[in-house]
Amino acid sequence: MPTAAFIDNIRGMRSFICLMLLLAVAPLIRAQDVEMTIRRLEHRYHRAGTLEAAFFESYTDGNGGISAESGTVYFSRPGRMRWEYEVPEEKLFLVDGRNVWFYVPADHTASRAKLNESSDWRTPLALLAGKADISKLCRKIEAVDDASNLHSAVGEQTSRAAGSRLLRCIPRDGSGEDATGEILFETDPQAYLVRVVIREPGNIKTEFRFGNWQENIPIPEIKFHFEPPPGVSIVDEETLAGAMH
Repeated sequence: MPTAAFIDNIRGMRSFICLMLLLAVAPLIRAQDVEMTIRRLEHRYHRAGTLEAAFFESYTDGNGGISAESGTVYFSRPGRMRWEYEVPEEKLFLVDGRNVWFYVPADHTASRAKLNESSDWRTPLALLAGKADISKLCRKIEAVDDASNLHSAVGEQTSRAAGSRLLRCIPRDGSGEDATGEILFETDPQAYLVRVVIREPGNIKTEFRFGNWQENIPIPEIKFHFEPPPGVSIVDEETLAGAMH
């Protein structure tokens, strides 16, 4: 008849084997969870012809300077977006499919750049306008599932919404993590994007938060065209760059 010590050893061995099996399959489970999160996020936005949301944007310049702005953003497939900044001042960032416009009414000046020449048409957010996939944007994607990893990803302690999913992306451009920075995508349980954090070299960080998503709603076509008001000067970035050389 087996002794109590023998039975305890058997139980201990079974527990050890179960633990090893869990450790072995955990990376597979996590990889499947990441893939499912990506699929749900891309499906959510690829099926929408139009989108509207409230946004909050903060920018840290790496030298202690911080700015914050908010407003309403509109997207229309394929490849059009309109960011209406309302606080602290009115501004407009517009991608009309061919050009990128930036207009500050108080300055009476609008800048224009060809879409393929512009360095600021917010590539991580292009997926919302049907122009990019996360899997193509990132050379490495992993789940961020605890506070320490989140702190490492965004460079500061921050909170996450209940039931949200966090993905850490290393962009495909550049030669390494230090060169490319990283992007954090946070989605809610319904696969809506609630936050994007873009960290660049030099401790530069841009964060977008979104709320009140509406999809497939009528958006006037005029929203995605820019007609300079009378007296507003237009500066072409290509012309300006040539004059500086």
